[in-house]
Amino acid sequence: MVNVSREEITGGSLVRSLLLLAAPLVMQNLVQVAQQVVDTFWVGRLGENAVAAVGVNFPVIAFIYSVTMVVNTGTQVVVSQRAGGDDDAGGRKMAFHGATLALFFGITCALVVAVGAETIIELVLSGEGVTTLATTYLATYMFGFPFAMTSDAIESAFVGWGDSRAALYINVTAVLVNIGLDPFLILGWGPFAEMGVRGAALATAIGYAAGLLLGLGMILRGRDGLTFTDRAVGFDVSEYREILEVGVPSGAQHAVSQLVRIVIIALVSAVGGAAALAAYTIGARVASVAFIPAQGLAGAAQSIVGQNLGADNPSRARQTTWVGAAVAAVGLTLAGVVQWVAPEFLVTLFVADVSPKALEMTVDYLEILVLGYWAIGAWYLFNAGFNGARRTKVSMVAGLLKYWAIRLPIAAVGVFWLGYGVYAVFWAVTLSNVVSTVGVGLYYYYTTNDGMLQRAAEKATSAAD
Repeated sequence: MVNVSREEITGGSLVRSLLLLAAPLVMQNLVQVAQQVVDTFWVGRLGENAVAAVGVNFPVIAFIYSVTMVVNTGTQVVVSQRAGGDDDAGGRKMAFHGATLALFFGITCALVVAVGAETIIELVLSGEGVTTLATTYLATYMFGFPFAMTSDAIESAFVGWGDSRAALYINVTAVLVNIGLDPFLILGWGPFAEMGVRGAALATAIGYAAGLLLGLGMILRGRDGLTFTDRAVGFDVSEYREILEVGVPSGAQHAVSQLVRIVIIALVSAVGGAAALAAYTIGARVASVAFIPAQGLAGAAQSIVGQNLGADNPSRARQTTWVGAAVAAVGLTLAGVVQWVAPEFLVTLFVADVSPKALEMTVDYLEILVLGYWAIGAWYLFNAGFNGARRTKVSMVAGLLKYWAIRLPIAAVGVFWLGYGVYAVFWAVTLSNVVSTVGVGLYYYYTTNDGMLQRAAEKATSAAD
């Protein structure tokens, strides 16, 4: 796989740089989705309650990962701007501080959540069968959270440096270990005892540990110039503060979106029961496959924007966002065509013995989601454009409006006042995607015309000097 050089990022073909840097990130997201698919497949052998129990943990765990987003975004953006400004020593220093901050936050979160797992799940669900299984999964999963968070920070440093292949290798290692252990720990193959959903969580935790070991090995040996040298190692409060200044709004945006998803999970569970919850879970997993190109492009664009601002090239940073948004919108539209044509096949691919009621609702959900896929693609890229310029507060406010001012009110009105049941939730997702993307796109156009990127480039270059 060809790597993209710093010179290409700041001065070569923009489309080539974007695609080369995005390709490993797309593959990384593919293997992550493969992990979710395989987990769902094996857990699906245990029945719908087990699928629902694991599914309800996705938004809960994603909410907890808001802390990870703080460190990841701060590390990637600052490393990319320092690398673009040829401040390699500063980039290495930031990578070390990102990894150590992630380790501290990871251990703290793991202890708090593992102790309070039952209380957390009971706030979301009612029903002894699903609640007990979901609590078991969450408490076990958190054993691997410090490994996951630290390896994510190292990946973010590599991506900001311009080496997205390293992040791919770390993820592939984690996922392969996870997938290989799944049937043994979940169903009790070979000498192992059947552990059910606990086994699924434990396999994931072990996979994260394996990925972290590889990431540490690469950065300690020194890869593409990124390593923990004597000058990089240390505990500088100003470095940690810079990570938090850039990353906290991004983490807050992530927390806001996931908190709404948790509320919606509770709403779906209350309105439609286990079948509706399984439908929402399966639909979300199927749809997540379609998001892969946009997520990869957004990760690449964020680094390219940051490096070009560090190199005092704001016009190229702006062009990166618009080109990426167009590519992502078209790519997700094409993915939506496949989803529209064969929704039942996709559903049964995830859970072979899904009930007829859950199958019907899941197919309907997938068809509704398709209508807003183009918007999801563009949304990722506009946020990347703001984040790369350190305007993470804009992404935070946009996420706040998308989920709390648009999605949740539409869902609540549709369920409680109009009587559309769980379908009100499905439509709320698509409508909020479209309206929010149009709004954030218009704001990006306005702020860039008003000199936002020029000011960001001046700040980045003055910091390097």
